[in-house]
Amino acid sequence: MNPFGETLRRLRMENGLSQQQLADRLHVERSSLANWEAGRRLPDAAMISQIAKTLGVDAAILFSDAESSDEPPNVLLVDNERIILEGGLPVLREALPGAKVFGFTKPSQAVEFVRDHPVALIFLDIELGRVSGLDLCRELIRVRPRVNVIFLTSFQEYSFDAWDTGASGFLLKPLEADAVRRQLLHLRYPVGGLF
Repeated sequence: MNPFGETLRRLRMENGLSQQQLADRLHVERSSLANWEAGRRLPDAAMISQIAKTLGVDAAILFSDAESSDEPPNVLLVDNERIILEGGLPVLREALPGAKVFGFTKPSQAVEFVRDHPVALIFLDIELGRVSGLDLCRELIRVRPRVNVIFLTSFQEYSFDAWDTGASGFLLKPLEADAVRRQLLHLRYPVGGLF
């Protein structure tokens, strides 16, 4: 089931527009629109807002459909140290058996994934080499406003800065399944299907 694609197709047809006509109004390729309607890809938050404006609907409808699905929720672990990923991914899969868990060492790959897929929860290292996890958090939330971000770090002193980003929580490394489960109680946006 693809609620976003179904809603987009319905709204487009209610407005009497072909895929090409809507694509032209949005300044995108028709193939992009076809991929969104088929559920192969999702537009980013800015484009969802533009679609809503163009179709004359409340953007909250489209955002809600973009986040809902019968598919298991996507969860990401982003850390520039491969050893942390190798140790953390199994912990997340144990703690969140209903989720699809992915790991990235490069921030750019995480941003690309979040642009192209619905993501419910991200465990994000604060220190990512030359990239600040705090800045990356802001970018990820800009792309997908209803994503939950839980920061990971070895340094407790970062916790105060982390709260200013819109994150849902904060965990000290190494990841432990019980600590992950406790953080789920404090998510800004509830996520079903994790267990």
